[in-house]
Amino acid sequence: MGIDLPLLWAAIIGFGLMMYVVMDGFDLGIGVLYPFVKGHDERDAIVNSVAPVWDGNETWLVLGGAGLLAAFPIVYSFVLSALYIPLAFMLAGLILRGVAFEFRFKADGERREIWGTAFSLGSYVATFFQGASLGALINGFEVKGPAFTGSALDWVTPFSLFCGLGLVVAYALLGATWLVMKTEGDLQRRMIELTAPVAVALLGVIAVVSVWTPLGHPAVAARWFTTPNLFFFLPVPALVLACVLGLLRSLRGEPHAAPFLLALVILFLGYSGLVISLWPHIIPPGLTIHEAAGPPQSLGFTLVGALFITPIILTYTAWSYYVFRGKVEVGVGYH
Repeated sequence: MGIDLPLLWAAIIGFGLMMYVVMDGFDLGIGVLYPFVKGHDERDAIVNSVAPVWDGNETWLVLGGAGLLAAFPIVYSFVLSALYIPLAFMLAGLILRGVAFEFRFKADGERREIWGTAFSLGSYVATFFQGASLGALINGFEVKGPAFTGSALDWVTPFSLFCGLGLVVAYALLGATWLVMKTEGDLQRRMIELTAPVAVALLGVIAVVSVWTPLGHPAVAARWFTTPNLFFFLPVPALVLACVLGLLRSLRGEPHAAPFLLALVILFLGYSGLVISLWPHIIPPGLTIHEAAGPPQSLGFTLVGALFITPIILTYTAWSYYVFRGKVEVGVGYH
């Protein structure tokens, strides 16, 4: 039996996107939390906590996008056609926060705060439009044959806008728990206090999306709520609730890495719920991964490059996090 290349490529792209959510999520969350941190030294500390790794985190977004073009070119054309506006805003936000991140270190006084505000604004814009794009993808696109036939504003729906706000909350939780792990003293205590309400808010977001999605999509409702699927998939929401409760409990005493790790598990469970809802469709409601896959020759040729480069990315990413594994001290930096 031969290798199922479309399935393998779907797994690679899914892995890349999940790594992006995990890696870039917490540094976008730093920008989301930036206005809630007062004082130049403490703002410097939260930015310094991601300074050595933040630009490498976005490598996974590039890998996912390039893989989508190589393996599923029809999907790439659909996504760009249907989501051109939100993706353009997302990229503009990423560019703004990247430029502001670098210039903030070189500015002084009021200009430093201007660039800090730009860094935060770019983080909000990028995060919101990522979530709105995801919500639009869940809703599905109007297609006819190999072409997108909807309008440029089809992505603007209450559900997609709510998903945009929900992702802001999710990234804020990742950012807050990252700072619990990477800071100490008064700053860490304030992050601990902030983490609890953000975690509860995220649980509410997940609950709303979990109800809204099957109500609007009968196929998703049938996937989740018919037997025997109900018994197979029931552990996913149960584990989400258990992880949120565990996260709240881990904030007691002197927390370190546990809240961040539990936040990552919550995001992974949410991602797995998305996969369960959409599988095997890559463009809802009717285009599956096998129908959207490129020619086998293209899939096989590009797979060689993906299997070569992915371990390299994982290796240098792990090394950079290992080198900068310590705490960030306010007014000093890593120690």
